[in-house]
Amino acid sequence: MEQAKIDRISELARKSRTEEGLTAEERQEQALLRSEYMSAIRSNLEAQLNNTYLVDEDGNKTRVRKKHST
Repeated sequence: MEQAKIDRISELARKSRTEEGLTAEERQEQALLRSEYMSAIRSNLEAQLNNTYLVDEDGNKTRVRKKHST
């Protein structure tokens, strides 16, 4: 995610805590930016976990896999 978008998220968060608050358009923009940010965080974490291995006592490496819900 671009630094400009992260800065805009922070700017909107600061403005929301003031007496002025956010307009309806700004609240909508904030929700969209937050959603995009969370999506980027999840994809980065998933990529990191895809490159993570567990090593057992014998030195065998196994890749971490997604947990399937039952």
